[in-house]
Amino acid sequence: MSVLPEEAALEVPRAQSLPREKKNHRWWVLAVLGLAQLMVVLDATIVNIALPSAQQALAFSNADRQWIVTAYALTFGGFLLLGGRLSDLFGRRRMFLIGLAGFAASSAIGGFSTSFAMLVAARAAQGTFGAILAPATLSLLTTTFTDVRERAKAFAIYGAIAGAGAAVGLLLGGVLTEYLDWRWCLFVNVGFAVVTAAGAVTFFRNQERAPGAKLDLAGTVAAVGGLAALVYGFSEADTSGWGSTTTLGFLVASVLLLAAFVLIESRKSHPLLPLRVIADRNRGGSNLAILLVGVAMFGVFLFLTYYLQLTLGYSPVRTGLAFLPMVGTIMVTSTIGGVVLLNLIGPRLLVVSGMAVSGVGMLLMSHITVGGDYSRTVLPALLVTGAGMGLIFSAAMNAATAGAEPRDAGVASALPNVAQQIGGALGPALLNTIATSAASHFRPSHVMSTLQAQAAAAVHGDKVAFVVVYLILFASAVITAFVLRGGKIQTSRSSMHLG
Repeated sequence: MSVLPEEAALEVPRAQSLPREKKNHRWWVLAVLGLAQLMVVLDATIVNIALPSAQQALAFSNADRQWIVTAYALTFGGFLLLGGRLSDLFGRRRMFLIGLAGFAASSAIGGFSTSFAMLVAARAAQGTFGAILAPATLSLLTTTFTDVRERAKAFAIYGAIAGAGAAVGLLLGGVLTEYLDWRWCLFVNVGFAVVTAAGAVTFFRNQERAPGAKLDLAGTVAAVGGLAALVYGFSEADTSGWGSTTTLGFLVASVLLLAAFVLIESRKSHPLLPLRVIADRNRGGSNLAILLVGVAMFGVFLFLTYYLQLTLGYSPVRTGLAFLPMVGTIMVTSTIGGVVLLNLIGPRLLVVSGMAVSGVGMLLMSHITVGGDYSRTVLPALLVTGAGMGLIFSAAMNAATAGAEPRDAGVASALPNVAQQIGGALGPALLNTIATSAASHFRPSHVMSTLQAQAAAAVHGDKVAFVVVYLILFASAVITAFVLRGGKIQTSRSSMHLG
């Protein structure tokens, strides 16, 4: 799930006006771009609702289920910065169409999956092409709307589409899974893509490559390889144990590759990630906060989906509706925090308090039971968690981009979404390992039937995972309290957000 647009265009050139005869088409351009953004955002949640049905159809294990979510989030986050650079190199219209076609093709392959490996590969391909599509989308929006008032209105609409994408994904995933088949949660992207491509061919103008843009292949390989090794190491711990040679080997490899990435970026004249962007305490601390919240949020979606459907017996549609209070609360508190509170008290207090409130929500969630009641246990926990996350997003997203130099505006805007997607990749991998391990070691205190014992073990694993998320959020509150600077955000013309 992504709460803001994937703003990943690197060093976006100054906006250029559309030819006069095309001026009247700019709102059609916004409609096309909004549809593309909706497709990318909702795909982060639409498959979650279908996951139990897909697992039953393809017969993969609980230990493997997180890879359906992780494969998409990892490739999306890992290649997002590179996707922005490709738009600079080869033109935004061209990369938009390539990303759109690839996303549709990989979605279709995923819908026809006959095995777990085929589905994971398709999800990874979706994330890769989504990382090409998202920054091209934002770049096209940036160069289409040059009037200050129209630009503000266009980005407000674009942001609302991105924010609503999560809710649309949850509901659409439930409806398609329940009334058609889980595979339609992937096939539906083909329809989105056909309509979007027709609009792009009709209304988009050709745009030349940005001058001076260069690829940082070494940095890309080191970053993606390091993140993939880290995620796989967490996942492998579930089957091989934390002390196994395989687990430790991947974790050590991830540390070495990420260290190499930092070294490469410090020496490149055109780095994928200029280190000065995250050297600032507010920007670096805010991106860390967003990453850790991504760990928590994606973990909640994964475990709660299984709890609602398999333990409480909810239908896919009812499961999608059950998440809406959390999504709505995030949107409300994010708006209040960003518009009212941020200018009064600054980002540090908002982020720290948001972490604490979300942690309380996770503690409430850890009280779920096999025969639990949604309105008494799950709903209050979702509302509290959503309230805290909304406060974090409103402050952290703003602080993560404030004060960046004009040449770094694109990458500074991209990083919050990269951080959230990486958190979304790490969270399910780490928490699923912890939950399945706790479930496998669960010993019922009294005699139960096999089905009762399985249900009790699954819920026990979920509860342990929620407690771990609470500990992560508590530790994050302490860290961000020391890292983030106090006071209001200082902004200037050079630090303005790309939107």
